[in-house]
Amino acid sequence: MADLLPSWRAGPAREAILAFLNSAEHLPALRRVAVLDQDGTLFCERPVSLQLAFFLHEMRTRVAADRQLADRVGHRMLLAADPSTLSDFGLRRLVRMMAEFVAEITPEEFAERVRAFMSTARHPTRGVPYPELVYQPMRELIDALRAHQFAVFLSTVAGIEFLRVISPDLYGVPPEAVVGTPVAYRYDDHDGHPTPIRTSEISAELNEGPAQVLNLQGQLGRRPIFVAANSPGDRAMIDYTLAGDGPSMAVLIDHDDEQREYAYQPQAYTFTEDEPIAQTGRRLGWTVVSMREDWTCVFAGDGG
Repeated sequence: MADLLPSWRAGPAREAILAFLNSAEHLPALRRVAVLDQDGTLFCERPVSLQLAFFLHEMRTRVAADRQLADRVGHRMLLAADPSTLSDFGLRRLVRMMAEFVAEITPEEFAERVRAFMSTARHPTRGVPYPELVYQPMRELIDALRAHQFAVFLSTVAGIEFLRVISPDLYGVPPEAVVGTPVAYRYDDHDGHPTPIRTSEISAELNEGPAQVLNLQGQLGRRPIFVAANSPGDRAMIDYTLAGDGPSMAVLIDHDDEQREYAYQPQAYTFTEDEPIAQTGRRLGWTVVSMREDWTCVFAGDGG
């Protein structure tokens, strides 16, 4: 047990996680279900989320090849916008506008573009390849969950297809264990070769709030007993996890480390809450993890 979380400092958060893992050992394997949010929980989401960085890359690539695309009002606004203001577009509208640049292609073509981006692109301020921006302590937490025979699932408000492409390499999580916001496909059968084709539309509600709980039930068919998150948008998923019978645990990542990452209060995309989520977590007895105090390092090799 002492070797499970080497990048976690001794303290209440680490001890609570280890105690929970120990308490879950008597549970049947089917009960050992863990769900972790992606952006801001497992991976750096500032100045923009990973998927948004990919969409911006695709947009600029397409515009460079066809300048007429830049003349559309929405595209001009996106190209000129500061990344920190992109949320002003509204997530559904923003996703639809971005999805136009990866529409009318097959899932395989989309996956190729995502992999090409992940292999070449670098974070705009840290200057490192994107795969290096997984939080090392959270990678260790996933390993610890697996060591205790937990099935590990990922949940994201962003597009499910994007996370399904990157999750095996970043987290060892297979595509079928990812829950997110789905894009709409249309069926195409060209010369006897049936295939789904991406559109620019979203086929369901954004995977946040109550919709996240319904999507978890629909895909997993089991209530999680462990959840890790960082945003008010994950509140319903946390409440759902803690409402089950037997041992359960909620871990909330508090972004309070301006020196090694960023200091900010995450916001939900589809609703607002007056109370900061870290304050909510402390009030309700969740395990709130301070990036500054509880982690000896944020990213692998950053020296603490």
